[in-house]
Amino acid sequence: MTGKDVHALEEATGLLPHGTRVNVTYLGNEDLAMRVTAARAVLQHAFTPVPHISARRLPSAPALEAYLSALAEAGAAEEVCVVGGDPAEPAGPYEDALAVIRGGLLAKHGVRHVSVAAYPEGHPRISDRLLWRALEDKHRVLGQQGVGMTAITQFGFDPAPVLDWLEQARDRGIDCPVRVGVPGPAGVKRLLRYARRFGVTSSAGVAQKYGFSLANLLGTAGPGRFVRALADRLDPARHGEVLLHFYPFGGLRATALWVRDSQSAVTP
Repeated sequence: MTGKDVHALEEATGLLPHGTRVNVTYLGNEDLAMRVTAARAVLQHAFTPVPHISARRLPSAPALEAYLSALAEAGAAEEVCVVGGDPAEPAGPYEDALAVIRGGLLAKHGVRHVSVAAYPEGHPRISDRLLWRALEDKHRVLGQQGVGMTAITQFGFDPAPVLDWLEQARDRGIDCPVRVGVPGPAGVKRLLRYARRFGVTSSAGVAQKYGFSLANLLGTAGPGRFVRALADRLDPARHGEVLLHFYPFGGLRATALWVRDSQSAVTP
């Protein structure tokens, strides 16, 4: 959710079990008060807030400390998600998520678990070699700090690259939980727009397997086929602990309804 989605979160209350993790984004057009208010709202509805920290949007270390202190005061600092962020040039001293993690301020302010980004289909501007090195470094540094880690993957329409990536991650010693990114039910046009933005494969064959046609952009599509195919092929011995992370492109309530109605296929 964003800082503007507090009302939408209220509409989803009652559809999801208490303790559900809700990520709170770190957008450039929102301020500290909006982000902290959103995190408080997550707590007030008996969910677990996971506030984002966007490294390249941070103007200074004191600004990061102010944000972490405000989250701690709200009781929402125990789990955060640290991402690099969209700006081409950093606004301050943090080039990427690893720089924030290495700085040591997270644990100092009560952070006990950090989610980081992962890209089974690669990143449009970062090589696979650098992506793997960054993930391995984050895993190592957080372990040294005594802070837990979860990898949250970019969403996709095809489980095959996700499963391949999971095997590679485990072979590289990355043994943390992985939450596989899943788009909530949304319009086909919107899904394709996000896919183009983030470099997600959306060929005709992949789209058909996922459950929509590139010839019909007016329809909607849900993640049912993707989740079933992923679950059928998961092997805990090879893939480790795997959960789901929903991107609510079609809205929080629509995603919450899908999860509630699909509990036979989804493990919370």
